[in-house]
Amino acid sequence: MASSEPQPTPAKPHVLLIPYPAQGHVNPFLKLAKALHARGFHVTFVHTEYNHGRLLRARGPSAFDAGAGAEGSFRFETIPDGLPPSDLDATQDIWALCEATRRTGPDAVRGLVERLNSAGGGVPPVSCVVADGAMGYVVHVAKELGLPVYLFFTPSGCGYLAYLNFDQLVKRGYVPFKDESCFSNGYLDTPVDWIAGMLPGARLRDLPTFIRTTDPDDTMVTINIKQCELDSPAADGILLNTFDALERRALDAIRARLPNTFTVGPLGPEVAPPSYLPSLTSSLWRGDDQCAAWLDGQAEGSVVYVNFGSITVVTCEQMDEFAWGLAAVGCPFLWVVRPDMVRDGDGGWRLPEGWEEAVAGKGITVGWCDQEAVLEHPATGGFLSHCGWNSTLESLRAGVPLLCWPFFSEQVTNCRYACEEWGVGMEMPREVGRDEVEAAVRELMAKEGRGAAARRKAAEWKEEARAAVAPGGSSQANFERFVQEITSATKC
Repeated sequence: MASSEPQPTPAKPHVLLIPYPAQGHVNPFLKLAKALHARGFHVTFVHTEYNHGRLLRARGPSAFDAGAGAEGSFRFETIPDGLPPSDLDATQDIWALCEATRRTGPDAVRGLVERLNSAGGGVPPVSCVVADGAMGYVVHVAKELGLPVYLFFTPSGCGYLAYLNFDQLVKRGYVPFKDESCFSNGYLDTPVDWIAGMLPGARLRDLPTFIRTTDPDDTMVTINIKQCELDSPAADGILLNTFDALERRALDAIRARLPNTFTVGPLGPEVAPPSYLPSLTSSLWRGDDQCAAWLDGQAEGSVVYVNFGSITVVTCEQMDEFAWGLAAVGCPFLWVVRPDMVRDGDGGWRLPEGWEEAVAGKGITVGWCDQEAVLEHPATGGFLSHCGWNSTLESLRAGVPLLCWPFFSEQVTNCRYACEEWGVGMEMPREVGRDEVEAAVRELMAKEGRGAAARRKAAEWKEEARAAVAPGGSSQANFERFVQEITSATKC
């Protein structure tokens, strides 16, 4: 006879998400977290203590308030990052942060899981972990604890493919560089046509800039090799914030090595609508509220948006050249100048004398903004960008062409693909003066020529990107397959 006793409600599967503690990694991770929560998962999102403090200062306690709709099933936790305490509102040194998190992170994550599993109060035990590819040590901690674990690599597919070949670059003698002359003697133009799946014609200069070292024990080369050769194969699967139509050749090469790779991008409104838990945002700087109103007053497609991301650091001289170059163009511009963007000079960078008068009514500068909203605005017609993957993908999704000024890491790879493979970009030399800035922006915004051609291609990729995450699209199907896989794993 069947028991008449009420059966306990099964605990929700509990996913622990651990992003690398930098803005460009936290952004897509929060979108992924919201998407999983919307599909019934209990979510714990992990910030470092340093970034938790930055979010509190930028957004107040509401940054961690999921609201009544989450019913306590979207929570935030913190772990130390292994660096000395600091209350600066600035991106930390990437090299030091990578070394410190890998050294101190395992014990911190192990302790966090144990704490969560004994928390009670409606918090189910952790049943699955999704860690940043740059926090790959988490794979081994999770395996020790008997938990399924996935790595979410936030770079592009082509960038990740390049990282997967760092070990071969070392074994074949390309890296480390012989001496300092290799940075300027043409060595960077050496072809790397042996990398399966890479863009034809790729050169050393098109691979992530971490290879540009003469140190055989370079921290970033060593860590990236560990992430790709030890961590990735040990994970239960790999997530990438891209879509099949965009990077099919690179993705085929990745899946040949790591078959359980899920393309789930572009992560955005389709998987986590802005109306879903709207108070939960990931910006480590307070955004400027005047952007939308200012854009509303501009003609359609007339504005060039300028943002070099969350890490790029430039000199006062470079800022002056960009300032006067933008002023000379004459078209409206919205320029994001982060508070920590210039770290040389006495007290940082100041707007050049007479510049504000020269651009009055034509352009504005802000400390930070809602980039997706800016790119989606009808007034935005071009994007002068560092080619970080979030920026590149958001630009593709919005159908906005790129003027590419890559700074470091796989930004140079994204730039090469944007210009040569996807046809949406034009590259600007690393060293530019105001005249070159003016000429490049004019070409980007022109109604004919290369800028117009890039705009047409961007419009085509916009449709492809949206199709990928629409019902029946490749990324939407992959995401649902991922959800089913981790749901099944948590029932075992």
